[in-house]
Amino acid sequence: MAVVMGVLIISFGIWGIADIFRGFGQSTLAKIGHTDISAEQFRQLYSEKLQQIGRQFGRPLTTDQARAFGLDRQLLQQTIAEAALDEEARRLGLGQSDAETMRMIFNDPNFKGVNGVFDPGRFQAMIRQFGYSERRYVADQRRVSLRRQIAGTISAGLQPPNTLIDALSRFQNEARSIEYIKLDAAQAGTIDPPSPETLAGYFDDHKTLFRAPEYRKISFVVVNPEEVGKWTAVSDEDAKKLFELRRDKLGTPERREVSQIILPNAEEALAARNRIGSGLSFDDLAKERGLTPSDVDLGMIAKSEIIDPAVAGAAFSLPSGDVSQPVQGKFGVALVKIGKIEPGVEPTYESVASNLKKEIAADRARASVSDLRDKMEDERGGGASVVEAAQKLGLTPVTIDAVDRSGRLPGGQLVTNVPPGLDVVSQAFTSDVGVDNDPIQFNGGYVWYDVLGITPSRERPLDEVKDQVEARWRDDQITSRLRTKATEMVQKLDQGGSLADDAAGAGLKVEAASAFRRDGSPPGVPASVIAAAFRTAKDGAGQVAGAAAGEWIVFRVTDITVPPVDVASDEMKKLKETLLRGLTDEQVGQYVTKLESDIGVSINEAVFAQVTGANNN
Repeated sequence: MAVVMGVLIISFGIWGIADIFRGFGQSTLAKIGHTDISAEQFRQLYSEKLQQIGRQFGRPLTTDQARAFGLDRQLLQQTIAEAALDEEARRLGLGQSDAETMRMIFNDPNFKGVNGVFDPGRFQAMIRQFGYSERRYVADQRRVSLRRQIAGTISAGLQPPNTLIDALSRFQNEARSIEYIKLDAAQAGTIDPPSPETLAGYFDDHKTLFRAPEYRKISFVVVNPEEVGKWTAVSDEDAKKLFELRRDKLGTPERREVSQIILPNAEEALAARNRIGSGLSFDDLAKERGLTPSDVDLGMIAKSEIIDPAVAGAAFSLPSGDVSQPVQGKFGVALVKIGKIEPGVEPTYESVASNLKKEIAADRARASVSDLRDKMEDERGGGASVVEAAQKLGLTPVTIDAVDRSGRLPGGQLVTNVPPGLDVVSQAFTSDVGVDNDPIQFNGGYVWYDVLGITPSRERPLDEVKDQVEARWRDDQITSRLRTKATEMVQKLDQGGSLADDAAGAGLKVEAASAFRRDGSPPGVPASVIAAAFRTAKDGAGQVAGAAAGEWIVFRVTDITVPPVDVASDEMKKLKETLLRGLTDEQVGQYVTKLESDIGVSINEAVFAQVTGANNN
């Protein structure tokens, strides 16, 4: 959906607009040529962007966080680039008909229902979710299309250099083989318990590792469609009513392999049809008229997908292998041929009942969520706590007596009564006791929360964490001994020694991993070993910490292979496409930068700071 709702995103190497226009009105944030971007217009775009990102992460994004990520400048840069391209489209006299814009929307797979055709209800729901009216969305899509026309013209003919493709291919496809042994705690030898003095000294040096974290007592209540509406509560009677209304759209329509030849008039079409009746093949007729397969073949298609109703009617009245009589269509007189036929599938209520019930429940729940949101806000505005407000409205609040920033209880277990994806704990750690927090948007609904108490972080005495300290001290001792042992092994290997001899002396098994690439994950080989192997020359040795605690790995690179570049392979085609996208972004970015310089760009930094909240700090 990001692609649908997004506009032409351009990668820029430099943010080069430094001039500040001094003659702005108070409501103008930027000027691009003859286009003004108002403060209210940018405020709406900025708010929608933050809400969109918040929905993706399951929690709202504050303006401070947005500025820290640079989202304010990125969006301003994008908005200016779009305005510059719109100015250029007007200068060039580019346009697009309403019919073409609607055709693009109808063909968008994001707006197709379960039957594979455009679903008006789905379209309206999705654009509303992203803050669009139908009128605004259609206008935006027309502008996006014109920008793409310009970008496509600029990038036409671009091809990544063969030298670059070859170098990247060799880098990606280089493969290495290693032999290795794993050292574990058994090779570290016996480690005697530390003396009280040693343990006390270790504790003093690592006190911060054993501090008790800050804990917070929090309460929250979730109000979203999933919690409010359960699909199992929808009756069969209601679901069957919806099924009858949508019966024609829920099944799989009949699809046919359709080909057509358009002729200029009925006389030529009739003559051509008579020749086919006398033995001329449909394909030979197409070749005579200089038509390619792409000119003739409509593909495997449903009746509703054929634009011309006359052609659709003829195509779906013929048996397989037959050619129609001349058909007067919108674009001329057509001869239609039918190939393979895939019968449609009539839906049964049982096959779609659960989905229909979920949809009905979701629709009902959305209304309930909106109503409950208003009631919760009224209760909160009247001074009620989250628990009090929830109980008054018949909702079930959750209270966690103590949780740290990582979502763990004092015993170390993860909290289990927070829904997956809900980041209420980290939000609570940015609030305080008694603060009336804004609700968190979550899964189409809201979460209200209170911080009920704070237990500050504190230093623990050694007696309280003695077992933890001793266990960590022992782990450090094992790691130190294994690192020393591994270093000695690598030195022997560098001097011509054998990994098999070292393994035999330590009672270990030599293992091997063959022909893995940089992005490979051979069984039992940690990513750290793969990365180290690609930094090591052939026949060279190395050592690295293993994936598990108390594990160390010594390895030797036994082989390096670089396969020849096969430019016809699917992998190379994908690589070429990726490089081409990068080159296109760069080319269009340079064009837009020059365009902005030519038409003039000015920014009212004071208004920009006001809209993005930068002047609130």
